Amino acid sequence: MKQGAQDPAAAEGAAGAGTPWSRPGDGAVHVPRQPHAADLRREAGARPGQPAQPGPEPGSRPRRPECDTPPGGHGDGATRGEHTHGERPAPHHPGPPLRRSSVRGQVLDALRTALVTGELRPGEIYSAPALGERFGVSATPVREAMQQLTLEGAVEVVPNRGFRVVERGARELAELAEVRALVEVPVLLRLARTVPAERWAGLRPLAEATVRAASSGCRAAYAESDRAFHGAMLALSGNEQLLRIAEDLHRRAQWPLVGVLGRPARAALIADAAQHAALLDALVARDTETVRALLTAHFTPAD
Repeated sequence: MKQGAQDPAAAEGAAGAGTPWSRPGDGAVHVPRQPHAADLRREAGARPGQPAQPGPEPGSRPRRPECDTPPGGHGDGATRGEHTHGERPAPHHPGPPLRRSSVRGQVLDALRTALVTGELRPGEIYSAPALGERFGVSATPVREAMQQLTLEGAVEVVPNRGFRVVERGARELAELAEVRALVEVPVLLRLARTVPAERWAGLRPLAEATVRAASSGCRAAYAESDRAFHGAMLALSGNEQLLRIAEDLHRRAQWPLVGVLGRPARAALIADAAQHAALLDALVARDTETVRALLTAHFTPAD
């Protein structure tokens, strides 16, 4: 556990009453399940020779990030016994109610999306009991999700109050980009010399998915598709430990900076996504110098 973290029960206390993702007049919060890399790979289609992945359960709703909700949504008022401590209201998130199975995973996905979009604002404190009240679940799965985010460096424990969203600056973003480059560039250069061209070509649907997500201007949708594309490339190495480390670094690099909480410029997302197609072209051609140049540019933070 990161230094300064404490037993999750101590963070419950008289914590601030954040106002997350609630539907006015409804006792339970409705949180959409978020897309994962596997879902995006299903959208791209299975590779030849591999069985198709099963689709969603009949009657279930697709897992999509919520990006059309304007900030400043509200809930049903302060819960009895809560203390607000000046927390900002979080936006309204319509969607299917949380199912008791895999509640922790759904809460974690929703919180991660809120971090990417800036709905969980850097420097603000959110409490597990208050979040659980709005989610319509006990504080336990929310606390467990927050503890996972603590391990990921997204939030930190505030004794007797809850969890504060970590404030990140440009220097941390630059450091993360440097570490990502140190991890991914050598691996992809090695794979460029050994992986057959048809394997790289099979990743084009994932690259195209990043372009569609970028065109939508939705930060959360682009974050998911971007991780799916990079994860699929690195998966060709067959190194599971590498995939875990790279995904953790990628998530951290996608959280918004302090003072940059709105949607990123759509043009910037589209430009970033366009690099994926160019990178695949170079990998298919085994042009390692172009691969190196494109990756260096891709991991260099914009000014």
